[in-house]
Amino acid sequence: MKKALITFMKIAVFFMGWAVCTAIDIPAEDPAVWMFFAELVLLASMILFTVVFLFIEKNKVRIPIAANAREGMLVGTIVGIIWICASAGIILASHQLVITDKNHIQMLWLWIFSAFINVIMQELLVRGYIYQLLRTKYNLPAAIVVSTALFSLMHGGAFEAGLLPVMNIITMCLFTTALYEAEGTLLAPIMAHAIWNIVGGIVLGGVSLADDYPSLYSMTPSDNVILSGGICKIEGSVVVLVVNIALMLIFLRSARKMASRE
Repeated sequence: MKKALITFMKIAVFFMGWAVCTAIDIPAEDPAVWMFFAELVLLASMILFTVVFLFIEKNKVRIPIAANAREGMLVGTIVGIIWICASAGIILASHQLVITDKNHIQMLWLWIFSAFINVIMQELLVRGYIYQLLRTKYNLPAAIVVSTALFSLMHGGAFEAGLLPVMNIITMCLFTTALYEAEGTLLAPIMAHAIWNIVGGIVLGGVSLADDYPSLYSMTPSDNVILSGGICKIEGSVVVLVVNIALMLIFLRSARKMASRE
């Protein structure tokens, strides 16, 4: 009981301490510049809290990043491309989503960079200190359950959209966790997640990012909400659910092989 209470307190202080930093006001008039510094502050806060709490654990809890870094980045990049191309490609090819307009985005490169920073922050929050703490102090299932719940709460808008978007968020988290466990480095899910958000969100406009993010293209869904995703577009489609589950099973098998060798 004491162990559980201490672990809960550590997680609560870590999360709440970081959450306070989200209230920091960024003085910038240009939306792209404002978003860049806003994401940078959140990432810097996450890194600071992570370093402090890892120091408190006295090297008993570690976040694997450098190990298998090159291969992990490569696999994550390839998986991210397959993930978004398979999902968006099927939906667009079947005309369930139709590109209806192209928008002009000033400082597109900065928006992309900001989205990448946001992904690093999310991955550190979901599969960083909290995940590793639970994995070390308890077991892998406990870490997966808590990290998936945390990731789902970070995408709370899906709960208002319906069951399918929620299932897509949950299976996305499970799939990227399996990818992480299979590759042994946080860089793998970072790259896959970044490609999904940047291509699906900023380029295609079919993946939900923060409301302030623009999209290069605008898409209109068909009346078939299950296939088109409706107002959620790509992230609300059953196609994504199928792709997520397929990728999850592939990397779950790979993770089990990895674990059996250790």
